[in-house]
Amino acid sequence: MKVQDLVTIDPWTLIAQLLNLFIQVMLIKKFLFKPIREVLAKRKALADAELADAAKAKEEAESLKSEYEESMKQARDKANDILNTAQKSASQQSEEIIREANAQAVSIKAKAERDIEQERRKAVNEIKDEIGDMAMEIAGKVIGREINSSDHEKLIDDFINKVGEES
Repeated sequence: MKVQDLVTIDPWTLIAQLLNLFIQVMLIKKFLFKPIREVLAKRKALADAELADAAKAKEEAESLKSEYEESMKQARDKANDILNTAQKSASQQSEEIIREANAQAVSIKAKAERDIEQERRKAVNEIKDEIGDMAMEIAGKVIGREINSSDHEKLIDDFINKVGEES
């Protein structure tokens, strides 16, 4: 064996090796890289579809959230309106009840004053009659004669005026 044969380059061997390398690259490309690229493309498409679905689901969730928040706001507003209406109604009713009570109190007071005035007049008239009778008897006994009705009226009025001035 020669040392020189190990280091030398044979052109036919080089061409065969290059041809063999080219064939291997073509086979690897066709049977290995192409299916791997297809699998990777399918995985990428699947991942993109899942990301799109997730984005769509997120948008739907945000839409539902905004609708929910809007409906909650409307419910709060409606509840506040109902509460305000109830408060106004209660306030109006209480004012109406107070007005009615005041009106009743005024009418009761006026009726009581009228009754008192009527009773006072009645008592004064009764006292007038009694005093008049007593005054006539006393005057008749003091004067010793009979008093006519005009004298009687005059005496009664004088006596009542004096009693009214003292009280």
